[in-house]
Amino acid sequence: MIETSQIAALALDYNTDREDLRMPEYGRHVQSMIEYCLTLPEREHRTKVANSIIDVIGNLNPGLRDNPDYRHKLWDHLFVMSNFGLDVDCPYPTPTREKLSGKPDAVPYPQKSRSHRYYGNILQNLISTVSAMDASEERDAMELDIANQMKRAYLSWNKDNVDDAVIYAELRTLSAGQLGQEKSTLSVNRGVVSQNAPLHTRTKKKAKPNFKRKTNFKRK
Repeated sequence: MIETSQIAALALDYNTDREDLRMPEYGRHVQSMIEYCLTLPEREHRTKVANSIIDVIGNLNPGLRDNPDYRHKLWDHLFVMSNFGLDVDCPYPTPTREKLSGKPDAVPYPQKSRSHRYYGNILQNLISTVSAMDASEERDAMELDIANQMKRAYLSWNKDNVDDAVIYAELRTLSAGQLGQEKSTLSVNRGVVSQNAPLHTRTKKKAKPNFKRKTNFKRK
């Protein structure tokens, strides 16, 4: 005869024998509730059950509440878990398999020059703005500030010393000859300590402490 424990073992329902979960993060119970909702014949009843499921999965995934359209995401998840077979009154446009599985549009990345990257895009945009200004004392002051900032950035990424003529020459290059007249000596003598700068420009050698050896013996 077969024992009772053997009969109970034969009646167990293993997850490996069940259908794969479409969104495992919500668990088997939520999937069972959705499958029950699909069997309801009345649309109004299905809609009430669907709203109850939305409340449940909202509690299971509280991180989505930080998003302004988190309920819209929950409804999309509900349709995905129902294999897009749920027919209810949804407060949002009903998603389709093709819409959710389609590839997003390509992001148009800006075309940036690879030369003089150590100066940064903000500084190069500032050079373009100042180059278009009429000649004035304000323009000359801004040109000097730009040259000082260029030297500061240059020293952060390249080496410990650079001649002002090199900075003015690169300023003339970036401004298409509109700026870069060597009118004043640049006041910057070191770069900015940046975590993105090369290692040899960020680290400084520490002076070794001069320890004197102490002994308890006295010379005679």
